[in-house]
Amino acid sequence: MKEYRSIRSIQGPLIRVWDIEEVGFSEVALVKLKDGSVRKGRVLDISRESALVQLFEGTEGINLEDATVSFLGETLHVKVSEEMLGRIFDGLGNPIDGGGEVIPEKKLDIDGAPINPYAREYPNEFIQTGISAIDAMTTLVRGQKLPIFSGSGLPHNELAAQIARQAKVLGKEEKFAVVFAAMGITFEEARFFRRELARTGALERSVLFINLADDPAIERIATPRVALTTAEFLAFEKDMHVLVILTDMTNYCDALREISAARKEIPGRRGYPGYMYTDLATIFERAGRIKGKKGSITQIPILTMPEDDKTHPIPDLTGYITEGQIILSRSLTKKGLYPPIDVLPSLSRLKEKGIGEGKTRKDHGNVTAQLFACYARGKEAKELALILGEAALTEEDLLFSKFADEFESRFINQGIDEERDIFETLDLGWELLKMIPRKELKRVKEEEIEEFMK
Repeated sequence: MKEYRSIRSIQGPLIRVWDIEEVGFSEVALVKLKDGSVRKGRVLDISRESALVQLFEGTEGINLEDATVSFLGETLHVKVSEEMLGRIFDGLGNPIDGGGEVIPEKKLDIDGAPINPYAREYPNEFIQTGISAIDAMTTLVRGQKLPIFSGSGLPHNELAAQIARQAKVLGKEEKFAVVFAAMGITFEEARFFRRELARTGALERSVLFINLADDPAIERIATPRVALTTAEFLAFEKDMHVLVILTDMTNYCDALREISAARKEIPGRRGYPGYMYTDLATIFERAGRIKGKKGSITQIPILTMPEDDKTHPIPDLTGYITEGQIILSRSLTKKGLYPPIDVLPSLSRLKEKGIGEGKTRKDHGNVTAQLFACYARGKEAKELALILGEAALTEEDLLFSKFADEFESRFINQGIDEERDIFETLDLGWELLKMIPRKELKRVKEEEIEEFMK
């Protein structure tokens, strides 16, 4: 392995090595310092004469004259094994739980292999999260990518931990696993996730990857890819159904912007690189099912919208790539409701494919459409009352306004450890619809009213 003593410049986390031969893009580099310590890096850019390398451990203390660089001739790989379940790793896949090294079954490229679109199976099976607002209104389907759009200070971490604990495939005894990747989080948040998953026993079927806020930005770029490579191994080689939770994608995109600035690239919207859409697609499109394979990968990316702005580049581009969104509401949080899911702007584009007889229940589609319509009308009535006063509302408007309050406090609101199965959720929906006159129930069939409105 050839060693180069030709580092000519250091810029932040980047070094430029000159007079190189046969070095490839994304290749792993090792930088050996005078004291014998070795730092790992990745080739970000190459030309005929030089390579730009970003170091995972940073460039502090590197002497241009003494340091040597060698290139391994391979891209960044991660060691994977079924033994990883129940374990906690750093953002690059190194164990941090004191449990020793994992004996690898395989060593896989973190960038994965693209799935041929023709080989994809259409997502059509229901995943129960135990959370009424998700299961009924924005249904999660196996193989889907369904992001959660949150804001600073909203309880997205609690919601992520609850989904990780409670998610299951309904009515089937199948191997189910959770791969949880946390990027740029604080030590306190990391401790929360570890404690919550361990407390409920969910850690036994989970693999945790934690990249802290003070870890290098380049590690943050690698973390979701390491997590997804592990998920692909468990799904497509061990026949597991894997739920991948990625939090917080905003920290990931900020790291992407930081690296782009260090490379002196021309910035796009809000300073983010112009290729951010493509980069996010290389992560989100690794969800799905493959024909002939039992396993599947379902993704729930979580992102905090800067200033609660849905038009910010991160949620905007994420919305284009994924199949819907779950939006958390600051106003519902102020009312003391949990989870504060705003069902009106939230959407699951694959909902209709994962519900109905044999999957959930035959009345699922109609009853949730009716709940949605009644809640929307109730919200309109409340807004009208703010402008004209409650005295200006008709009796029906007041009824729908009351329904909206009950829907929020009884249907959306539930305990952080409360798990409702889909049948409980649908029954609760019918119970709430008793408040509405029958002549207003235009989205449910008469036979459904007779059968389910007890």
